[in-house]
Amino acid sequence: MPHKHRSKSWATLKQAGNECFRTGQYGDATALYSQAIKELDKAGKKNTEDLSILYSNRAASYLKDGNCTECVKDCDTSLELAPFNMKSLLRRAAAYEALERYRQAYVDYKTALQIDCTVASAHDGTNRMTKALAEADGPSWREKLPPIPTVPLSVREKFAQRAADGAAQPNAAQPNAAPQQNGIKQTSKPAPSDKDVKKAQALKEEGNSLVKKGEHKKAIDKYSQSLKLNPNEATTYTNRALCHLSVKQYRDAVKDCAEALRMDSSNVKALYRRAQAHRELKDVKACVDDLNSLLSVEPKNVAALKLLQEVQKKK
Repeated sequence: MPHKHRSKSWATLKQAGNECFRTGQYGDATALYSQAIKELDKAGKKNTEDLSILYSNRAASYLKDGNCTECVKDCDTSLELAPFNMKSLLRRAAAYEALERYRQAYVDYKTALQIDCTVASAHDGTNRMTKALAEADGPSWREKLPPIPTVPLSVREKFAQRAADGAAQPNAAQPNAAPQQNGIKQTSKPAPSDKDVKKAQALKEEGNSLVKKGEHKKAIDKYSQSLKLNPNEATTYTNRALCHLSVKQYRDAVKDCAEALRMDSSNVKALYRRAQAHRELKDVKACVDDLNSLLSVEPKNVAALKLLQEVQKKK
C-alpha cells in the first residue's frame, strides 16, 4: 500500500478500510478509517452523514478486535452526528453487552427495535438482557433502566423508505455494495403515515369499547381493520388475541401473540395469552415454556404462577 495517504480522498481511504475489514484485517481497517475521518474533517465541509458512517465503521473494527470501550466512544460520536443510526445502535449494544453494561445494552436493543421491529439480533439481545437484568436486579429491574428514547416517526419512515428503495449506505460489512444494490435488506413493512396511525388508533379504541360490552367478534373486525392501517402496534395484536381466546379461536390467538412477541419479546400479555391458548390446544410444553419466559420477566406474576400450577398438576 503506497505511503502517500495524504493525497488520498476520504472516500478512497474508506473503501480501502472496508476491504481490510472484509478480509479480517481489523487493525488496518481501523487505521484507514481514522485517516478517512481526518481527511473528511480537513475538507471542512460538515458532511455529518458520511462522518457518522466512518465512525460507525471504525466502531465495527474496534468491536471485532475486542476494544469495546473505543467502540462505544465511536458509536456515541456516530449517533451524535446522525441520531438513530441503526448500525451504530446495534454495535454499541454489542459493546455494552461485552462490557456487562446490560442496562445500556437493553436500551440500545429496544431503540433499534423501534426503528425496525424485524431485526433478529436486536430481539435476541433484548432477550439476553432481560434475563441478565432480571437475575441481577430482581423483579423491579425495569425501574432501574435509563429512559428509552422515543424514535420519531420520521426516522422510522426514512429507514423503511431506504430499505424499500435500496438506497441505504453500503457499510463495512458490504464494502462493495453499490447504492442501488444496497446494504440493508427490506425486512420491515413501510412505516404507516400519521393519518393511518390516527385512524388505526380510533379503530382500536372502538374495538376496546366492544370488548367491554362482551362483543368479541365485532371487536376482532375492528382490530383487524386497525392492523391493516398500522401493523406495527403490538397491543392491537394482544387485544385481538384476547378476543380470539373468548370465541375459542385458539390458533388465531397463538398467531396474534407471536406477532406481538416479534416486536417485543418480553411482552407479558402476549406470553400469558399465548400460554392460555396453548393450554386449550393441549400443548402443555409450549404453555409451560411461555409461562417460564413470562416469569423470567415478572417473577411474581400471580396469574402466570397460578396457571403454571394448574397445567403442571394435569401432567
